Amino acid sequence: QVHVVESGGGLVQAGGSLRLSCAASGSIFRVNAMGWFRQAPGKEREFVAAITWSGSSTPYADSVKGRFAISRDNAKNMVYLQMNSLKPEDTAVYYCAVDSDPPYVYHAAQTYEYWGQGTQVTVSS
Repeated sequence: QVHVVESGGGLVQAGGSLRLSCAASGSIFRVNAMGWFRQAPGKEREFVAAITWSGSSTPYADSVKGRFAISRDNAKNMVYLQMNSLKPEDTAVYYCAVDSDPPYVYHAAQTYEYWGQGTQVTVSS
């Protein structure tokens, strides 16, 4: 059994900050990468950021570059998303995903094998 749990979502005013956390546990023998996706009402799920477990490659969506920062704790199988200068358009359910098996395409949702249930982030204007 593999469990992926996000936390840290909430309500924040535009320009504010929020930090999301994601913990992966259970039968994960190899973590290649972890990533964050988000889905706003009426929109498709979109890539936000990802981080590899070796080498620490950190690709970001253009819409969040310079505002969001992803980090990891390999020993704890955890990943974090520091969200600064938040905008109303950042409002969405944020999902954490774990990649264990190849292939790996960082921005493609289908490449990740395990997903959390999501945490709501709401940014007011």
